[in-house]
Amino acid sequence: MKNWIIKARALLNQSLGAIPQELNELDWKETLSPNNEKLCKHLSAFANLPGGGFLVFGIDDVTAKTIGISKTDADSIIKKLSNLCRDGVNPLVIIDHHFEEFQEKNILIIYVNESAVKPVHLAHKTIEESYIRSGSSTRKASRQEIGGLMLNSKTPVFEELHASKLKTGLEIITTLDYTTIYKLLNKPIHTSFNEITTWLEEEKMIIKVDTDGFYITNFGALAAAQNLNDFDGLARKTVRLIKYEGKNKIGESKEFPGTKGYAIGFEGLIQFVKGILPGSEIIKNALRAEIAMYPEIALRELIANALIHQDFSIRGSGPMIEIFSDRIEISNPGKLLPSKKIDRLIRTSPESRNEILASAFRRYNICEERGSGFEKAITAIELYGLPPLKIRETENSFTVILYSPKTFAEMTEQERIEAAYQHSIIQYYSNNGMTNATLRQRFKMNDKQASQISRLINLALENGRIKVKDTESDSKKFISYLPYWA
Repeated sequence: MKNWIIKARALLNQSLGAIPQELNELDWKETLSPNNEKLCKHLSAFANLPGGGFLVFGIDDVTAKTIGISKTDADSIIKKLSNLCRDGVNPLVIIDHHFEEFQEKNILIIYVNESAVKPVHLAHKTIEESYIRSGSSTRKASRQEIGGLMLNSKTPVFEELHASKLKTGLEIITTLDYTTIYKLLNKPIHTSFNEITTWLEEEKMIIKVDTDGFYITNFGALAAAQNLNDFDGLARKTVRLIKYEGKNKIGESKEFPGTKGYAIGFEGLIQFVKGILPGSEIIKNALRAEIAMYPEIALRELIANALIHQDFSIRGSGPMIEIFSDRIEISNPGKLLPSKKIDRLIRTSPESRNEILASAFRRYNICEERGSGFEKAITAIELYGLPPLKIRETENSFTVILYSPKTFAEMTEQERIEAAYQHSIIQYYSNNGMTNATLRQRFKMNDKQASQISRLINLALENGRIKVKDTESDSKKFISYLPYWA
């Protein structure tokens, strides 16, 4: 049984005690008023009330005796109030209902949920047409009270906004691939329709408005849509995958458009990207074998990062993966949050503009724990002997670039310095300092090349990217280094 039903019963018994009286949280009525505006005022008042409130039908307005209500009348009341919740107040109000026997009569209990966004006011009017419960009655809110409601209002979150028009339950379960989400969570799939929709509500993928009405949220569509093109506001947020023949965009290219929601399509996207990437051929035990040129963990983390941290307020663009002959560019709309710096993204304190999406990706085991994604990507890049990860920010986009393998001699001076800086961060978070030896290992170089690494370390020091860990050490051979900010 839902908790609100237990609460409603207790309030109803209290209200119909020795001296019957309605409460701030509960109002009883014989049947539904024909005055739509009056009903909307009640909906506004209860939706603005902390914890919401209840309308009970089947109680005589004058005597407070239980007279009951027919199932037909109850269904009519539910339908009318549901329509008023959508069209009569703004923002829309969510209701639930329960039909049960009380004092040997059938009654209908309507639960009006507290609105997160306040004040709830009459539709097509200003917020001054907001109502509250006071002294067990409904009245117009004063300007001061409206200000208080606004202070206790939750700012709408993009992921929680509606992505669809009102849909039936059948439309919901055919539009969203909920079975894949169950699998990602390693949960057994519910068998009943009500269990599935209740779970989808808990996952914040849908919002239930009435018995048969649901809205799909932006998060629900982004995570589990069978086809994002079915949602007008999200069609441009599909992942664009483009492969170019050369090192620039001048030559031939081929685009592979994606349509699935990010969570249900992520594994397929990664496998597809791996399949069209160039590989390196090696001969082992007289057999030829193909090895990946780019580490999969880096691809996973960087692509997931682009999906999670994009700025959805920027219209007309979405996440993009561009594959060139010598690199992969992964970009998303939106700059870094003001509190973030490009230099400090490795093991940075976690912060996301899309927390619901970020949290879901972690629960679905799509990306690593909070704050460790870039660290794991850089570690994998070092193991593969790739050039350092390049991070680029423009006015409206954020891009990371993975380069194909290069030898130390093939890297530019700036690439070598950046590789040393990123290596110093990895060593720092491993409770070690960077040394000449660890940096040689990072570049796959031998002991005889120590002098080249020493020159690189001096360049990194001169450029302010690293600093000496122990300034009192007498032996340069064993000196260790830290990132400049450590």
